[in-house]
Amino acid sequence: METQDKLNYDRIAEAIAYIKANFKDQPNLDELAEKVHLSPFHFQRLFSEWAGTSPKKFLQYTTVEHAKKLLKANQTSVFETAHEMGLSGTSRLHELFINIEGMTPAEYKNGGKNLKINYSFAESPFGNILVASTEKGICHMAFYENEQIGLQTIQGHFPQATFQRKLDILQQNALFIFQNDWSKLKQIKLHLKGTDFQLKVWETLLKIPMGQLTTYGSVAQQIEKPTASRAVGTAIGSNPVAFLIPCHRIIQASGNLGGYMWGTTRKTAIIGWESAKLNF
Repeated sequence: METQDKLNYDRIAEAIAYIKANFKDQPNLDELAEKVHLSPFHFQRLFSEWAGTSPKKFLQYTTVEHAKKLLKANQTSVFETAHEMGLSGTSRLHELFINIEGMTPAEYKNGGKNLKINYSFAESPFGNILVASTEKGICHMAFYENEQIGLQTIQGHFPQATFQRKLDILQQNALFIFQNDWSKLKQIKLHLKGTDFQLKVWETLLKIPMGQLTTYGSVAQQIEKPTASRAVGTAIGSNPVAFLIPCHRIIQASGNLGGYMWGTTRKTAIIGWESAKLNF
C-alpha cells in the first residue's frame, strides 16, 4: 500500500516533469494543478510544503538561464568556497562530514566476499531510497520504485557478500542528510567499490556546495585531468551513492541539466529543492 508521502512525491514529480518540459511557456498555477488533478489551492500548498517555495519560484530555479548564472558565478571558486566555508554554514555542512574509504583490492576483485551488508528502505523527499552499509560505512544509496529490483541491483554489485535487511546507525546518519538541521549529523563514512580514478572523481563531487552547480570539464580540471571529461562523465554515471555524493550538481556547460542515473525529473527536483533551501 502506498503511503501518503509517496503519493505526494509522485504528484510533485509529475508537476516537475511538466515544468521541465514546458518551462519556456511559463505554465501557470491553474495549468500545473490541473495536470496533477488538484485544485490550485491544494496544489500550491502541497508543492510549497515539499519544496519550500512556490511552483513559480521553483520553475525559475530549474531553467537553463538560472543554471548558466550559477555556473558563471562559481566558475573558479566553487570548490574553494566549499573548503573555506568550514562549518560556518549548515546548508553546506554535510559535504564536510563525509569521508570515502575505498575497498581493498581483494574486496574489489572478489565481489565483496566476507563482507556483511545491512540494507533498508526509507522514504525521502525524492521517493523510495535504498541504503546499504558495511561495518565501515555506506556502500550503496539509490532511488528505487521497486524494492526487489533495488536489492537485486546491490546484490549484483557484491555477489559474494552476505545481506541482511537491517537499519543500522550508519544508515540512520546517512538519512539525516534530508533534514534541514544538519548540525546534528554525526560523521558519515562511505565504503566504496571503485577504481582510484572513480574514487578521486567522487571525492571531488563532495566539495561542491549545496545549491551550486558545476560541469564535467570543471571536475576534470580539479583532478588535474583536463582532457578527461568523458572519463569523468563515466565515473559520475557510475556513482553508487545518490545524493550524499552529489552527482546531481553536475550539468552540461551549456546550462542544460543533462542526464541522471535515477531520472532527469528527479535530478530537476533535487536541484530545485536545494536552491529553494538556500533561498529561504
